[in-house]
Amino acid sequence: MKTISATAIDGVLDPVRLADALSEAFRSEITVPLRHHHDIKRPDSDATLLLMPAWTGADSQEPFVGTKLVTIYPANGAKNLPAVMGTYLLLDGTTGAPLVALDGARLTVWRTAAASALAARYCVRPDASKMVMVGAGALAPFLIKAHCATSPIKDVALWNHRSERAEKVAAELRADGYPVRAVTDLEAAVREADLISCATLSTEPLIHGAWLKPGAHLDCVGAFKPSMRETDDEVVKRASLFCDTREGAMHEGGDYAQPLADGIIAEGDIKADLYDLTRGKHRGRSSPSEITMFKSVGTAIEDLAAAILVWKQIRDA
Repeated sequence: MKTISATAIDGVLDPVRLADALSEAFRSEITVPLRHHHDIKRPDSDATLLLMPAWTGADSQEPFVGTKLVTIYPANGAKNLPAVMGTYLLLDGTTGAPLVALDGARLTVWRTAAASALAARYCVRPDASKMVMVGAGALAPFLIKAHCATSPIKDVALWNHRSERAEKVAAELRADGYPVRAVTDLEAAVREADLISCATLSTEPLIHGAWLKPGAHLDCVGAFKPSMRETDDEVVKRASLFCDTREGAMHEGGDYAQPLADGIIAEGDIKADLYDLTRGKHRGRSSPSEITMFKSVGTAIEDLAAAILVWKQIRDA
């Protein structure tokens, strides 16, 4: 069985091609069982094992089965190891034979950014030029590159709670040719932005609805637990709401789960998910002045589509 590294994944993927692959996957018949969540007792700190399987339909011309295995070991910091590690296993859907193991962390950031880029095709104004990136973690460069590939972005303001981290990431992206600058005034940046992308672990709202100008699009990728929040109630009151999958967005991501629980919004206020958008059941943005919001929590469909694309690119090279 082959192993594909993060560097090899970077070498064969680009945001547009991957967004196309995700679009095709959401229009296809792919089975996605419930995510498996297992607690592992440890003497230092209890760990977690996550299993996220998916497979293509029986009528697929080239069937595949895939599973992402993610481990979360909170005590790894003391060992100079990342707390979260993962591997993606891709199997031949006809025989069940293992084909390849891919770097799970790299595959995840690529597919997450591509899902946001796919949603942007339906939700972002075609003349959007100013972007704000909230958070300067591992996802930020991938989200910036994906949105710059999808929209005519000419200026990216990067904000992070640690400004020195924002400066460092902005400098690295500028060296790669992206128009990124670090900022310290988040409100001022958001008030000017056509597109705001958030990828943080915040438990308190960072983005306030009063800051959003008409026509803005908000892309919320962080806050993947019900206890987390990147936006306040005014955001979901003002925006037309979209998501990757309804089940995940309503129950896993705090930006929708909390206002749903509090009665601020109802399930029917979520206009469409990526299934609806890619299958033409909803057009997405309906007017230039409409404020839109996309909540992403991730789905095994995206992992499978990304893994298949990587495998085919490398196999057929």
